[in-house]
Amino acid sequence: MSAAHRIVPCLWFDTQAEDAANFYVSVFKNSKINLITRYSTAGQETHHQKPGSVMTVEFELDGEVFTALNAGPVFKFNEAVSFQIMCDTQAEVDHYWNTLTAGGDPKAQQCGWLKDKFGLSWQVVPRKMIELMKDHQSEDAKKAMTAMLKMKKIDIAEIERAVAQ
Repeated sequence: MSAAHRIVPCLWFDTQAEDAANFYVSVFKNSKINLITRYSTAGQETHHQKPGSVMTVEFELDGEVFTALNAGPVFKFNEAVSFQIMCDTQAEVDHYWNTLTAGGDPKAQQCGWLKDKFGLSWQVVPRKMIELMKDHQSEDAKKAMTAMLKMKKIDIAEIERAVAQ
């Protein structure tokens, strides 16, 4: 991990840290696994993990460093924390949405939010939405918000049509 990355999100998994890291690296361009650490016999009475099993996976998604930790079933992800993916085109929205929703929770999809197959929450956000909604009192922002609230995956063309009316 480079010194430039002072704050690194750590994602707690039961036993799926390596699978999750490999999946996320496959979704995002310019991504890679940096380092895998393994549990030893030290502390086994506390961590209860098999010696040699994966403890952490350090990985990068488009240059952002993350750590995935295998630490048992004690904690689960929830929607209080999510990762935003800022998209410039509908093709990007479609790619991230379609890839990350595969095997995820279809009930947890609304307004660009989704939950992936590991239970992690993401927001697939077209930059156009932010531009349209920056002035909350404008008619364009109100129309964009009204249209977005009817969507699961954001459809940029549909938002633009709603604003143009």
